[in-house]
Amino acid sequence: MSTQPNNPTHGVTLEKMLNELLAHYGWDGLASRVDIRCFSHEPSIKSSLVFLRRTPWARAQVEALFVEMRARPADGRPRLFGKKGG
Repeated sequence: MSTQPNNPTHGVTLEKMLNELLAHYGWDGLASRVDIRCFSHEPSIKSSLVFLRRTPWARAQVEALFVEMRARPADGRPRLFGKKGG
């Protein structure tokens, strides 16, 4: 079994990504960052997962937003010099 140390989405399901993004940004925040109807019109986890699994370009945008969110420190400021202490 190979590992993927440089892939921040390795081992993270689409549902887990979506739940973390939703907890961080809310539906309105997601809709403003990724312009897809399933985030702005009667949003739900179930309908969003169905759409994202069938639509590669939208899934790629959601995955990119997830990676960006995880790369930021908790206070939301951009990281200038990488991680400290690790």
